[in-house]
Amino acid sequence: MRDYIIKRALDLGYYFVENKQTVRQAAKVFDISKSTVHKDITERLPEIDSELFEQVREILDINLSERHIRGGLATKKKYQKSKKSTHENP
Repeated sequence: MRDYIIKRALDLGYYFVENKQTVRQAAKVFDISKSTVHKDITERLPEIDSELFEQVREILDINLSERHIRGGLATKKKYQKSKKSTHENP
């Protein structure tokens, strides 16, 4: 594995532990795809640092269990925004 990939996987792991963010948020911060974040975290990080991976895995499990809640909130916000703009521009 190339050094820059190892460094990126470790950086992502530390980012997750410190900030408790989602894969999507990490992808934006690191300017890489969600697929790359997922591959680095789930496939590469366990080989590099298994203890860090276990910490990240806990965060990913929490994110997975809360995913439906975030989706519902995003939908609610979307419709509140469209309802507000409809009332402002008759």
